[in-house]
Amino acid sequence: MKEILSAYGVPENMIRAFEVYKELLAEKNKSMNLTAVTEEKDIAFRHFLDCLFPLKYADFKNKSVIDVGTGAGFPGIPIKIAEPSVRLTLLDSLNKRIVFLGSVISELGLENVRLMHARAEDAARDMRESFDIATSRAVAALPVLMEYCLPFVKQGGYFIAMKGPEPEKEIQSAERAAEILGGTIERTETYSLADFTHSLVFIKKTQPTPSGYPRSSARIKKKPL
Repeated sequence: MKEILSAYGVPENMIRAFEVYKELLAEKNKSMNLTAVTEEKDIAFRHFLDCLFPLKYADFKNKSVIDVGTGAGFPGIPIKIAEPSVRLTLLDSLNKRIVFLGSVISELGLENVRLMHARAEDAARDMRESFDIATSRAVAALPVLMEYCLPFVKQGGYFIAMKGPEPEKEIQSAERAAEILGGTIERTETYSLADFTHSLVFIKKTQPTPSGYPRSSARIKKKPL
């Protein structure tokens, strides 16, 4: 893994952190389903390098960031490793994941990281418009992700959704949701790594999100915007 990360310009101190992260992930994955990606090469490409791409296209320096539905810490922890000035909140609805992430943060000595065990729709009531950037690599349609994530973002900030190689149809279906939730779909950045292509969709927060959003999870799933 070291050779792969080094070939992509990842500095030595970051590589050491990613190696520790990989070992913790592999060990915990034996007793808990954190990731289906288990080969070292795939972890390097599909988790670590993939999660660094938002930093290429946006300024994270000294920003407050929330990673919604963070799971095993992606993309939040790789972003924090690469840009230590980020004030990071990792949000997940499964407490076992949050406990695991606590051990990762402790082992890596990461500072200014807050862990939150909560559903996004509940957490958004207490932390509305509190963050410069929201990220999510969760598997959900873009209108659904927007409703969960945009309420967290300050006006002028961004929700960065990590999507697949062809997000155009999702983007078209999300235009109404963006308008309702106070966002504007500004741009898409597409990149390739190894044998896959992914996209970043940038939604700028242009207006406050109406107080009725996000709705309950049941309502979001039953009737997406």
